[in-house]
Amino acid sequence: MVTVAYIGFGVSIREYHIPYVEGRDDIKAKYIFRRKEDIAQYADYEPFYPEITFTDDEEVIFADDEVNLIVIGAPDRFHVPYAKKALNAGKHVLVEKPFSETAEEAREVFALAKEKGLICMPNQNRRYDADFLALEEVINSGKIGQIVRLDSHFDYFKTNGWYDHLGTLYNLGVHTTDQIISLFGKPDDVRMDVRSIHHPGVGDDYFDLEFFYGNSKAIVSTSMCAMIEYPRFLLHGTNGSFSLPPVLHNSGAKKVVGRHKVSKEMAPEDRWGTLIYLNDAGERVEEKVPVGCAHYEAVYDNLVDAIEHGARKVIKDEEVITVLEVLEKATEVAKSWNR
Repeated sequence: MVTVAYIGFGVSIREYHIPYVEGRDDIKAKYIFRRKEDIAQYADYEPFYPEITFTDDEEVIFADDEVNLIVIGAPDRFHVPYAKKALNAGKHVLVEKPFSETAEEAREVFALAKEKGLICMPNQNRRYDADFLALEEVINSGKIGQIVRLDSHFDYFKTNGWYDHLGTLYNLGVHTTDQIISLFGKPDDVRMDVRSIHHPGVGDDYFDLEFFYGNSKAIVSTSMCAMIEYPRFLLHGTNGSFSLPPVLHNSGAKKVVGRHKVSKEMAPEDRWGTLIYLNDAGERVEEKVPVGCAHYEAVYDNLVDAIEHGARKVIKDEEVITVLEVLEKATEVAKSWNR
């Protein structure tokens, strides 16, 4: 049995973690720690989780021998300190994105986990987004032939851009870059156009990252100045093309309505992808590709297997390092943008 303590109680924990472990017989959620200064912010949600113990004393969760997994959903700057503390307490660790700010910090944490014989992994659950799974299915089908170009877009329109201490690269690019690395591995070369449109020289709110793999390439793009959005994915190959509609943004204020429920429903047909390719007879074929539901529980499935049976982590250390190296370099490019 994997017994979990959560650090943090924000949207990530409420919507992308707890709903994917409740009802399982191999995982038990025991604690939620939130700082005293955060209690009022999340108080309205606490009554919906009567089976979980809430505490503002972090030492309670680190000292409990039953807890063998700490899930870190605290603000980004706390990820590395909490990960190290959990590992030193003999706990396995799952860390929200970004895992760390630098690749060197990640190497330190992974080295500590190896020394302690423990599992430590980021929650790169966007590998299990419904639309990304549909993209993988098309690639694996071989219908488009050799991949020539993949475009991945995650855009917004924000008149003041997106400004916080880690910018769009670490908030959005960490997802989309990881998806590319999970598909194709470490690239042969990376080229970057990263700009600070709204806050020159401070952060980043526009980027195109080009990943080259032999004669193929993948482009990860985000702009805060996209009022008309691009397709979420646009894939071209030597035998066909595939596109998926733009990502849907939920920009409204979230309301407390109870526990978050996981949808197992397929996406409506207007959210399905379009695949056009040549069949064996050389005829043009057009197909709709269904988009199912997200499968974020896959991260927990792997964690259980890794903790209890020694399975290999689905999100590999070297993949995390590669993503962070890209984000670090791209951030430096953004900071140099003073035009």
